[in-house]
Amino acid sequence: MKLSAIECVSGSAEVQQKKIKGCALDNISDLVGKVEKRARKPWITQEMISKMDERRKWKNFNTEEGRRKYRRLRNELKRATEKAKKGYLENACTEIMGFHRTGRYVLMYMKTKELGWKETQGIQNIGIEDSQGNRIVDQKQVLKFWENYVTKLYERPNRPENIEDEPEEVDTDEKGPYIVLSDVVKAIKEMRNTKATRW
Repeated sequence: MKLSAIECVSGSAEVQQKKIKGCALDNISDLVGKVEKRARKPWITQEMISKMDERRKWKNFNTEEGRRKYRRLRNELKRATEKAKKGYLENACTEIMGFHRTGRYVLMYMKTKELGWKETQGIQNIGIEDSQGNRIVDQKQVLKFWENYVTKLYERPNRPENIEDEPEEVDTDEKGPYIVLSDVVKAIKEMRNTKATRW
């Protein structure tokens, strides 16, 4: 449909706007092609996405038939996605175990990371329960609670105020070489990021 084929006389401004928009989208899809919706999860197929769209259409129908079709589609979709997810995870686990058996640890870790198991991003504020059983969620109150707890934990009646640490007499031959700051900096730079050191 070309813009010249749209009649300017008939219809209101809204109708003309819809026709122009439809014409523009048709021309764009003819020239560029339609992009299929991408699934957020790797086990979701295009067939499932089309079922989701159909289910969405029936969601707002308040008739008995509309509710019945929506429930049927919802149940079918739920069963299909659970089955597909289970199959995907079983295949991924089999592949990971295969990498583990053959000693291909880099591939094993990459596949595990692909599954979406991520490290936690910082400390989550989930709250704490005080001595009376009340839940504290405010961060300042939680810090105050821990401060009181640690103070009580280490508060003893016969605890000395200042603990003096006397240096131990060590023979100069037993001390070993001095550690130079440049050696420490060099060792830190040579370490790989986010990897534990081996002892």
